[in-house]
Amino acid sequence: MLDILGEPLAIVLIGLSGGLVLGLSARLAGFCTLGMIEEVHYGENSGRVYLWLAALGVAIFLNHGLHHFGHLDLGRAVYLQNSYSIAGAIIGGILFGYGMAQAGNCGFTALARLGGGDLRALVIALVMGVAALIALSGILAPLRVILFETNPAYSTPQGLSFLAADIANPALIGMALGITLFLVALAKTPKKRLRRNALWGVAIGGAIAWGFWGTFWVGQNGWQEWPVVSQTFAASIGETVHYAMFSSGLAPKFGMGSVIGVIAGGFIGSMIKGGFRWEACEDPRELKRQLFGAVLMGCGAVLAAGCSIGQGLSALSTLSLTAPLVAGAIWLGAWVGLRQLILGFEANP
Repeated sequence: MLDILGEPLAIVLIGLSGGLVLGLSARLAGFCTLGMIEEVHYGENSGRVYLWLAALGVAIFLNHGLHHFGHLDLGRAVYLQNSYSIAGAIIGGILFGYGMAQAGNCGFTALARLGGGDLRALVIALVMGVAALIALSGILAPLRVILFETNPAYSTPQGLSFLAADIANPALIGMALGITLFLVALAKTPKKRLRRNALWGVAIGGAIAWGFWGTFWVGQNGWQEWPVVSQTFAASIGETVHYAMFSSGLAPKFGMGSVIGVIAGGFIGSMIKGGFRWEACEDPRELKRQLFGAVLMGCGAVLAAGCSIGQGLSALSTLSLTAPLVAGAIWLGAWVGLRQLILGFEANP
């Protein structure tokens, strides 16, 4: 297959197919990190939390299962190959979460909404992607490297299951944790959402594991060295725009396929639900707040080495050491941002 497609195209198609599933999940299952956090703090139920837990459990189980049977070297995943800054993980996560609340979307959800015709989401995604590239490789990159240095990993992959290897097989630890999370999530899910959460949990978790397995497979069977990655939506948006403008001499990347896939999935999902319609922002104050949030998300995602999907699902499914810190920081930042918007800072706790 690689002889026909070529390695770069295969990598893009792997990202695109996983992104397509995620885009569909956003439209048809309401999969949204900000919506989940808002539902927990200000809603009447927490069904989205159990969808997220079910997806995470499936991804953890599949990643470690593939590793156990020799189909994936999970230790080569980018999240386990580096020792990330703890300060960067916390500060970046808080910035991302707060920015997500101000923007009303994370990068992933913005792409899915763009597929449904929301032009406000296009602006948010573009600003977030550009801000991420500025922090990653632009004028803010030297300052970021000085303040939040990332070092090569030690001999042991930087994952919780691998560091517990003296106690038990890392793959078995991950598989046991994954299936436990999935079963607990289904046990807590309201009956009216049980079937939907189970099916979409498997689909979303499978899309995350598919990314890691697919990029590993291409690297093993091709001639080039490819990073073992999965879905994330921050710098990948900026890289997609950059490639569209300056593609000569550049190789397409996994994230570019992911971005296109989510937009396509959002479009298909909106058509299935009959909800496709063009929308634009009519309030300049709202747009200003959303642009400010997009900048914070782009910079925060780079400091934290991932977004609500990149760290909250992809990295967490590898049991990366810093992923729980980033996920918790994103939740905290989003809660602060939502509280400001809904109640105002002057409200009593």
